[in-house]
Amino acid sequence: MPNTILRTDKLCKTFSTGGVQQHVLKNLDISLMEGDFTIIMGSSGSGKSTLLYALSGMDKPSLGEIHFQGKNISKLNNDKLAIFRRNHCGFVFQQIYLLDNMSVLDNVMASGLLVNKNKQAVATKAKQLLAQVQLDEASWRKFPSQLSGGEAQRAGIVRALINSPKIVFADEPTGALNSASSNSVLDVMTEVNRKGQSVVMVTHDIKTALRGNRILYLRDGVICGDLSLGAYHVDSNRARHDKLNAFLAEMGW
Repeated sequence: MPNTILRTDKLCKTFSTGGVQQHVLKNLDISLMEGDFTIIMGSSGSGKSTLLYALSGMDKPSLGEIHFQGKNISKLNNDKLAIFRRNHCGFVFQQIYLLDNMSVLDNVMASGLLVNKNKQAVATKAKQLLAQVQLDEASWRKFPSQLSGGEAQRAGIVRALINSPKIVFADEPTGALNSASSNSVLDVMTEVNRKGQSVVMVTHDIKTALRGNRILYLRDGVICGDLSLGAYHVDSNRARHDKLNAFLAEMGW
């Protein structure tokens, strides 16, 4: 039976703008299981990205607690949070934050060397991962500006995976990609999950959401829907699509 990898207890996030308090996340109790591919959906402004950043330790909650494999990370200081993220989390964003003055391979290795000082071992793993996401050797030597959007995003995924994170967080990773590139990136993320890594992804896109086995629907900072889709299979896409559409209609999507 899968273990809980991430759990929140009365998670709240409040922002103050011009002296006005905005309650973005409201007393969220969430349990995420090891090996799950969790999709977070909801309308714009519902708190999806705020929740993702809180779960990943990129932002601290205003109230409540976040437990990663039983450890309360919401009590860690900024330095310890940085170490936690480096050792346990991978991040994939719509905006691909590759360093412009470094090759693809060097971008990936720079992240890997933060954890593993064995340069040869990091290089070997980086090359293996780049090959797995179907980036050829010619691409490894290119600078980010020389890549297509889909190639750059796949490079970004490899950078997120180089330290073998327990959980991968993704914020609209296909939002700026065309259909072919989007499918390629989703295939990589699906394979990552099949190999046992937990994935938490924010998306507005139904095609992307179909890759998840669990859908959390956020409205005004509250989880108002929780759908189990089961494991993704290409041949069950129509049934999954119908089930997801019915769920989203119920949520007022």
